[in-house]
Amino acid sequence: MVIRVYIASSSGSTAIKKQQQDVLGFLEANKIEFEEKDIAANEENRKWMRENVPEESRPMTGNPLPPRIFNDSRYLGDYEAFFEARENNAVYAFLGLTAPPGSKEAEALAKQQA
Repeated sequence: MVIRVYIASSSGSTAIKKQQQDVLGFLEANKIEFEEKDIAANEENRKWMRENVPEESRPMTGNPLPPRIFNDSRYLGDYEAFFEARENNAVYAFLGLTAPPGSKEAEALAKQQA
């Protein structure tokens, strides 16, 4: 299982840059392995991301914008979905990973199961 984050290294949008940094920074800080896929520098990455974002997760007009998060080829969500999972201490579940012992998410799961 590989977490893949599709980003645009040369986005003109400050909001997109901040969202990308937020996702990548969280993954790095929590030592979650991931691959960064740049859609600005690599046409194959851009094509793959656009083809694999489900229809219901696409904007009404235009193309899906980064950051977009996948676990292997399974679409997980965009920044909004990631942010919501983080707010709810459920990022590992969102990513399809097991929460490490001692994390807030693992403790919350233990309380739910008790």
